[in-house]
Amino acid sequence: MSTVSQTILERTSGLPEGTPIFAKELLHLGTRAAVDQALSRLVKRGQLMRISRGVYVRPVESRFGKRAPAASTVVEHVAELRGETVAPHGAATANKLGLTTQVPVRAIYVTSGPSRTLTLGAEVVELRHAPAWQLALARHPAGETLRALAWLGPEQAAESLRALVGRLSRQELDEIAAARAMLPSWLAKHVSEIVVNG
Repeated sequence: MSTVSQTILERTSGLPEGTPIFAKELLHLGTRAAVDQALSRLVKRGQLMRISRGVYVRPVESRFGKRAPAASTVVEHVAELRGETVAPHGAATANKLGLTTQVPVRAIYVTSGPSRTLTLGAEVVELRHAPAWQLALARHPAGETLRALAWLGPEQAAESLRALVGRLSRQELDEIAAARAMLPSWLAKHVSEIVVNG
């Protein structure tokens, strides 16, 4: 094994699961060509996984063999390192909230960053750029509700919001109401009619 490959393995051995390894962060170990060749060799040996151009992760080793890190963990790390806001897509949140029985075929997240895909072994994770209002309450249950309603669209949003009102806490309803100024008009209208004046 080359010195560069060995050094990369040593420097990444203690990283938490799903922490991305960027090729550009390793350029102090050698020329770009040497680093790229070392990374390529480590991928071929199964010691690293290439998840997108210039981005790698270490596979998780268990008694059953090697597997890809959890998609949600990798997405959180990538978002944190790139300064992005990321949240599960409206289709997934609509399913979680019981508003649809459709189950997304692949993991999809909305992001404040550019649209792109990450490959984690056999799983392809899609990051889709979304408008700021869909990410406004990204880490709150109220944000899940807004993304689900956005995915359902103007035709189904009112009925779905009525179905959710009794299940949401007062705090969640207040957060949804407070977000009206940044929502598209059709959704702000439903929130005013159902949450505020309902």
